[in-house]
Amino acid sequence: MSNYIELPLSGLEGPLSELEQTVQDTAHRFAKEVLRPVGQQIDAMSAAEALAPDSPLWGVLEQAGGLGLTVSAMAELSPAEGAKLMLIASEELAWGDAGLAGLMLVSQMPAVFSVIAGRLDLLEYCESKMGCWGITEPDHGSDMLDPEGALQAADGQYGRPNCVARIDGDKVIINGQKSAWVSGALTAQLCALYCHIEQDGEVKPGITVLVPLDLPGVSRGKPLDKIGFRALNQGELFFDNVEVPINYMLAGPDKYAQQVYHTLAEANVHVGNLAVGVARAAYEHALAYAHERKAGGQKIILHQHVRYRLFHMFRKIEAARALVRRAAEYNATAPSAALQGSIAAKVTATQTAFEVASDALQIFGGNGVTKEYPMEKLLRDARASMIADGCNEVLAMKGGSLLINPDLL
Repeated sequence: MSNYIELPLSGLEGPLSELEQTVQDTAHRFAKEVLRPVGQQIDAMSAAEALAPDSPLWGVLEQAGGLGLTVSAMAELSPAEGAKLMLIASEELAWGDAGLAGLMLVSQMPAVFSVIAGRLDLLEYCESKMGCWGITEPDHGSDMLDPEGALQAADGQYGRPNCVARIDGDKVIINGQKSAWVSGALTAQLCALYCHIEQDGEVKPGITVLVPLDLPGVSRGKPLDKIGFRALNQGELFFDNVEVPINYMLAGPDKYAQQVYHTLAEANVHVGNLAVGVARAAYEHALAYAHERKAGGQKIILHQHVRYRLFHMFRKIEAARALVRRAAEYNATAPSAALQGSIAAKVTATQTAFEVASDALQIFGGNGVTKEYPMEKLLRDARASMIADGCNEVLAMKGGSLLINPDLL
């Protein structure tokens, strides 16, 4: 008698509501029928080819709008319900292709950050445009996520920022550039820009402002050619005396640190969730292959060490998903989001994705390292996730700094 149980898509997750099940089924079908084949096609293209007018990318983006996974739609639900529903959908999309799922996600970031800033009056405007999020700079990478300077060495000097804004009457004037790691920079129409500000001759953190990318003075660099998340275009943004109405400012110096805090708390959970989708895809491919491939005269699933390896892949995915959803629910319902929880979710899930993808490739053996099978792509995507939205090492130090209780010092 077999004790095999066919688990649902979300594994050991409890029963989904009717709405959650519908969204999951719809997202999974879209991921399977559209994202996975197109993601594999774009992965084989150059970065420039992926953005050409005849690229299948544009069709995906057009179809993605029909899923109805907008910030305003999630806002109609309770905070916990909205957060969970978005995670359910995004995991399925990342299961299809993490790069395309990531692009769909970052396209909504200006709307998300407007909500975080309490600027609901800008929500409809943000949702009418493809978006991106610009924070890291050529000379300042993950340390841009630390405006309080908690991670700066005692004798360290930050140096001149690469992008600085100043307020002049009813305008924000921006000069400088953001690094080539601006996700969605080449497809976006609107950027949620995080940068330093110059006031009274002093340059300091910071300001968050929405910047329409068709304004005079805005230009873009070439798309990066990367090992992973290849369908998620990334490139530089340049600003030459770009004038933005001050009404587009989401946070000034008095609220900037809190805006970055809540931005990172939101974004890290979503990157972790994308990684869960990647890990699940790798595990499912390996599990299916283990039932097909023969070695030593039998299906390799019958070899003890293959089963041992698959089990540890399974448990890691379940643990990562549970932490991601637990952190998201806490942050959606608590009086104040716990950034250390979001960081823990991101670091755990991305590390899990890399470990699971590596083990899955090992099960495929030599076939795993060829482009005839999906494993090498999934391993590349998983590796990229450990740097996305802040490299895991810096995020861990940031998370550790949040555990310091000043009352006990």
